[in-house]
Amino acid sequence: MEKHFKRTTVTSALPYANGPVHIGHLAGVYVPADIYVRYLRLKKEDVLFIGGSDEHGVPITIRARKEGITPQDVVDRYHNLIKKSFEEFGISFDIYSRTSSEIHRQTASDFFRKLYEKGEFIEKTSEQYYDEEAKQFLADRYITGECPHCHNERAYGDQCEACGTSLSPTDLINPKSAISGSKPVMKETKHWYLPLDKHEAWLREWILENHKEWRPNVYGQCKSWLDMGLQPRAVSRDLDWGIPVPVEGAEGKVLYVWFDAPIGYISNTKELLPDSWEKWWKDPETRLVHFIGKDNIVFHCIVFPAMLKAEGSYILPDNVPSNEFLNLEGDKISTSRNWAVWLHEYLADFPGKQDVLRYVLTANAPETKDNDFTWKDFQARNNNELVAVFGNFVNRAMVLTNKYFDGKVPAVGELTDYDKEILKEFSDVKQDVEKLLDVFKFRDAQKEAMNLARIGNKYLADTEPWKLAKTDMTRVATILNISMQLVANLAIAFEPFLPFSAKKLREMLNLQECDWSRLGSTDLLEEGHVLNKPELLFEKIEDSVIEAQVQKLLDTKKANEEANYKANPIRENIEFDDFLKLDIRVGTILECQKVPKADKLLQFKIDDGLETRTIVSGIAKHYSPEELVGKQVCFIANLPPRKLKGIESQGMILSAENFDGGLSVITPMREAKPGSEVK
Repeated sequence: MEKHFKRTTVTSALPYANGPVHIGHLAGVYVPADIYVRYLRLKKEDVLFIGGSDEHGVPITIRARKEGITPQDVVDRYHNLIKKSFEEFGISFDIYSRTSSEIHRQTASDFFRKLYEKGEFIEKTSEQYYDEEAKQFLADRYITGECPHCHNERAYGDQCEACGTSLSPTDLINPKSAISGSKPVMKETKHWYLPLDKHEAWLREWILENHKEWRPNVYGQCKSWLDMGLQPRAVSRDLDWGIPVPVEGAEGKVLYVWFDAPIGYISNTKELLPDSWEKWWKDPETRLVHFIGKDNIVFHCIVFPAMLKAEGSYILPDNVPSNEFLNLEGDKISTSRNWAVWLHEYLADFPGKQDVLRYVLTANAPETKDNDFTWKDFQARNNNELVAVFGNFVNRAMVLTNKYFDGKVPAVGELTDYDKEILKEFSDVKQDVEKLLDVFKFRDAQKEAMNLARIGNKYLADTEPWKLAKTDMTRVATILNISMQLVANLAIAFEPFLPFSAKKLREMLNLQECDWSRLGSTDLLEEGHVLNKPELLFEKIEDSVIEAQVQKLLDTKKANEEANYKANPIRENIEFDDFLKLDIRVGTILECQKVPKADKLLQFKIDDGLETRTIVSGIAKHYSPEELVGKQVCFIANLPPRKLKGIESQGMILSAENFDGGLSVITPMREAKPGSEVK
């Protein structure tokens, strides 16, 4: 039997304050969370939307050290950027705070102390790498060395970014400290662990038996972890940035970021509601819903519930509607490679188009599997759906009402069977959209809402009121009354999905507010209701705008390839006399053509100063024949002839291979006489 709650606490994963927010974060967490919260508010339900920045952990200290600033400087910069971007994008948090606040430090410390005093932790001593010069233990990312798998010499203690293999610091060959460059030593250190194995039995029943309604990707990942058997997890680490472990003998140790970050949901609620926060976290009649990405499933479904259960006074999450990952143009989004569409840049490049991105990210939501964002699809959905379907219907209905009835909603007359059929179709929309939103199927819910506009376009096309205006204005009045009721329904249905456009539409309709309970009604606008001047809700996005965004990504990819390019090792030394044996000359290309049935080969006629010789070269994918005729090239003249595709090649044209695999033909800087020797 379904339980009914008095209120809902909604949290969204705390973005890491080590960089800006990108579209992967938006599609995975923040847009669906905002849709759900706006929906509950429209239903007049009691809901709280909690967000904030996650500001502790090793990556922040690494960035600070790299930039020569403090970790606080880093988190201040990105917290403010993220917060401002969310506000401008319309993510409607009740509070967006941070884990570097004093109230969070106190809340996380108190939480740890309570578990500590209840005996919920175990203490373990282990050996970890220690930098004797810097006098500190080293986090995995502060240890570099040679990867034992691919022999990349710049692998980290947790992962080799060259081959992608997960590592432990002790796996590295010739490890060294990223802080001082010295060789670290193994040294004993004591830490506190949350014994997840102790919680395995109740977690198994709570998730696998009591929450079979969770998304298959969430349920499946939890089952996989439980089936493998849970292990104790360290809640402290040796680091100087974070919340100090609040017990004696823990100098130089802080709470592990995975432990302190989810407590941020609680501390941010306390900051917002210091006198009533407990009812949002401890009352059994409160429903707790976490919106996260798939990399956070284990923390929110297994680890955080174990923490809450161990503490003893908190409610557990009722649902964790995690999304999978969003890729970008067929490639995984990567902050380190700058392969992303950053929210603050989008807002600058597309002013006033927040809803376009919200719409596209919802239409492509990676709800049960990874999905892909492309700029071409972004353009197509804007032009073919928002402009041609939604915007077109609204504009036609309002312009016709303005033209024939002076911008006042006309009276409805006698209804035809077709009118009744249309009214029935859109009176069902509330139930259809609600059914989907209640189970977190935001992509399908938005599609269902868009069907209202499709119904409207078809209705106007079928009834053709502009033709009837010559003979039957009573019929025209009925058609436009029904059309305007549909438009008003769109303003309600799209409020959770496209809040900026819904607000603009309400202003055009001269409606003060929209009431979700009235969605599907056929009398939202009374006869004689005065409409405001119609404006276009959406505008077409031109090819040039999209091409500029695609080019930005191509430039990023090229810059990454250049940065990561590593020249092949220099070969073994040779004798100078061996080099002198090569006869390298300058020749002028007289003719050039493609070799039939050979995609890579070009056939050259070259003036070598003595005669005309034929050379076949595999550079057809890099040059067209036309751009080479008349050019001078360097070639080896004294190689034995060799047949390629039946053509005798008398030499080799010299080329340099670039970082991206492209070939550049070697040419003299100044013109030289054909046959000149290269020395």
